[in-house]
Amino acid sequence: MYAPPPVAPPSYGVAPPVGAPLGWTPPPKPGLLPLRPLGFGTLLWAPFRVLRRNPAATFGTGLVVQLVSVIATLAVMVPFMVFVFSRIDSASSADADAVASGAVGGFVLLMLVPLALSLVASAFLQGVMVVEVASGTLGERLGFGALWKRAAKRIWPLLGWTAMITGALLVVVLAFVLVIVLAALAGTTALIVAILVTILAGLGIAALTAWLGTKLALVPSVIVLEGVGVGAAMRRSWRLTGGFFWRTFGTLVLVGVLLNLASQVVVQPVSLIGTVLAAIIDPTGSGAAVAVTVVTMVITLILSLLIGAITAVVQAALVAVIYIDLRMRTEALDLDLVRHVEQRDAGLPVTDPYRAPAPAPTAPPAPPAPVPPAAPGPA
Repeated sequence: MYAPPPVAPPSYGVAPPVGAPLGWTPPPKPGLLPLRPLGFGTLLWAPFRVLRRNPAATFGTGLVVQLVSVIATLAVMVPFMVFVFSRIDSASSADADAVASGAVGGFVLLMLVPLALSLVASAFLQGVMVVEVASGTLGERLGFGALWKRAAKRIWPLLGWTAMITGALLVVVLAFVLVIVLAALAGTTALIVAILVTILAGLGIAALTAWLGTKLALVPSVIVLEGVGVGAAMRRSWRLTGGFFWRTFGTLVLVGVLLNLASQVVVQPVSLIGTVLAAIIDPTGSGAAVAVTVVTMVITLILSLLIGAITAVVQAALVAVIYIDLRMRTEALDLDLVRHVEQRDAGLPVTDPYRAPAPAPTAPPAPPAPVPPAAPGPA
């Protein structure tokens, strides 16, 4: 029989650690995005979380943009069309063609007004969504006014970038139209050749546009968050997307397809139901059918406005999410964001973590090597 092992005496004056050590701060709270490089699923659905996280500011801004475009277009088009139809009705048969031609030219010129307003609204929405995604990633929730105030500081570079894209597209479209018109004046054979050439050139330009659009997709985010001009933002976007082209392109296309399918699923059944109801209620097409058609058109317009606002918000937010993800992957932005959140929560002074990293200082040139003394010659 062996004696039991001795029992160690209890330690006195030593207590287990309770609570947290001094100087400890809790880990950063999760915001809109996890502070690490994003997986494809997170990258895909993060823009939709923007609407759920701050719907009043984000969806409200998108709805304002849609309303500005619609109201501006109606305010220009309705009086103009009323004037044109009255002129055509009162014109003689000899002057009708001239009036119609003038109406086309006037229509093109007047449409520049709502187009300009739409450009301003679209540029502003891009800035608002970039600010929302960036602040949401840090766990901040900004209100309507705060988002608008921050985005307004970068409206001019954003507007310049949006106008540049729109101008380039208009130049391409006008070039195609001019080629077809000149070919039509030359003859049927020239017109057929011009149409075939235009189709082939259009396919090539579409591919070029997709490539350039992907490489330069991050320009609005760079303009807002890094505070640079359009040219520097284009170069920066080009570098950030290097090596990630297909990931960026695939994400943009997939989200665009999902949004388009969702809009069709919502809008098309309403339009179809309205057409069927009009045929059932009033097969002869009298007043009841007209009323049903008008109601259907109004409902379709409202749904289109709502879906358009959601689409604009999600697409603008997606670009900002891609920008942050690529900077996490290429520049370790996630470490800067974690450090920023920890210092902010600890009450320490912080700087803007989204500013572009400063270039590494270059080493000074090495001093020239000493010249060895010449060997003594023969005596």
